[in-house]
Amino acid sequence: MPKKFEKEFISYCENQNLEVNPNQIKVIKKLEDYHNTNYKSFFSKLFSKQKTKKGFYLYGGVGVGKTMILNFFYDHLEKKKLKKHFNEFMLGFHDFVHEQKEKNEENVINQFVKNLKSKASLVYFDEFQVTNIVDAMILGKLFEQIFKEDIKIILTSNTKISELYKEGLQREQFIPFIKIMEDQSIEYELKIEDDYRKSNDNQKQRYFFPLNQETNFKINKFFRTITKDKKQSSITINVKGREFKIENFYEGIVRCDFNQLCDQNLGAEDYLEIVKNCKFMVIDKIPQFNDVNSNQQQRFITLLDVIYDKNISLAVTADLNLDQFTSSRLLQKPFKRTISRLYELTSKEYN
Repeated sequence: MPKKFEKEFISYCENQNLEVNPNQIKVIKKLEDYHNTNYKSFFSKLFSKQKTKKGFYLYGGVGVGKTMILNFFYDHLEKKKLKKHFNEFMLGFHDFVHEQKEKNEENVINQFVKNLKSKASLVYFDEFQVTNIVDAMILGKLFEQIFKEDIKIILTSNTKISELYKEGLQREQFIPFIKIMEDQSIEYELKIEDDYRKSNDNQKQRYFFPLNQETNFKINKFFRTITKDKKQSSITINVKGREFKIENFYEGIVRCDFNQLCDQNLGAEDYLEIVKNCKFMVIDKIPQFNDVNSNQQQRFITLLDVIYDKNISLAVTADLNLDQFTSSRLLQKPFKRTISRLYELTSKEYN
């Protein structure tokens, strides 16, 4: 980690043609303090009266630069480290538990965390959220052991710690995790009025609407262009006995209807396997969302998280402009992140 972290960040912003925002600089200073406190020498820790916070929890609205800042911090950290999508991390945990099912829960958690420690002294979760009741019930014990093993955790989220899993089923069983995170983390809110992902320099290029004959012509023309000279085939992906068939597969370029991806019983594990086969995705006929199709909306949020995390470029067709999307009541907050990511994913030039 460079000593002049702030100067490095300013230089990075200038090289990337990004605005140097004073609120982001404040986060950089907080991160530098977090680093210096957690990675000082053994003797410095021994005589320090200050309690070391092993977590850094950065939250704020969509598009304020949370991910950009923590990516910068993570990339400049010369430590044994690991970056994971939270869904992917928890799937790995549940697979580990399944393999060790003859042992009791405490031992399994201890073994999982010791295995984690052998790989990393710091773990980074971008866009942390909890929607799964099984995860909600286990996170307290899991993170308690992670912090006991002196593994550092850095996270971004749209929600402050106390409001995580709000109105979720059996939320009382999630409260121990909230208390652990509040006790062990530096919690900081990043506030910036403008969403840099919606700026004039980042206009939508691959978002097609409304759903009509003209739009269908445009997306078909676009798809023919990007698949020119590529061989069409179909592939079948198998995840624990669940089969997902992709008919329109052109050497890593994939085209699917929204219903095919989000109107059947698929989850993060399935989407991770699907995306492994993709370098570009086209998703057709994204609907408006409401309380009636909230399950499909939740799957779409998960799918977009995976696509974004794996840096897959995207083109979509939808009934209305991105600014006009509606949402089910319970998913309004996480869906704001999804909309912002759609702006970004559909504006990048195709490589």
